Amino acid sequence: MRYWLMKSEPSDCSIDDLAAMPDQTVAWYGVRNYQARNFMRDQMTPGDQAFFYHSNCAQPGIVGIVSISSLAYPDATQFDPDSRYFDPKATRQTPRWLNVDVTLVRKTPLVSLAALRAEPELETLRMLQKGNRLSITPVDPAHWKFITSTLMAAADAP
Repeated sequence: MRYWLMKSEPSDCSIDDLAAMPDQTVAWYGVRNYQARNFMRDQMTPGDQAFFYHSNCAQPGIVGIVSISSLAYPDATQFDPDSRYFDPKATRQTPRWLNVDVTLVRKTPLVSLAALRAEPELETLRMLQKGNRLSITPVDPAHWKFITSTLMAAADAP
């Protein structure tokens, strides 16, 4: 099993939106970076787990855990001329963009970006590296364990 961090703008799809969806599952659409697409295509498999991260908002941070519930398949938004994710170079025969389905495992208390940055144990967490703006990044198993057992446990405490 691999671990990931997947960013979503809450104005597009929030953790609460996911929780309200049928089967609490959504296609992770709109990825328009080749490296992030390649993570989905080449490395993600059903059963992998990911942090659901709210980005580009007042309180960025981890707000939940999701499970990858499908292999990568063509992102339908690339073919829709009314979508902001439309790609005129993509065709159904040769799609350029992919997505995976993610299913909610659980909502978590916010683990803020500031809380992540404050931990020396996370200094090599890929999403915290200078210049990294990828919407999907791998998470080392040691980082996953630290965040889930230490930071989320502290956030759960009264």
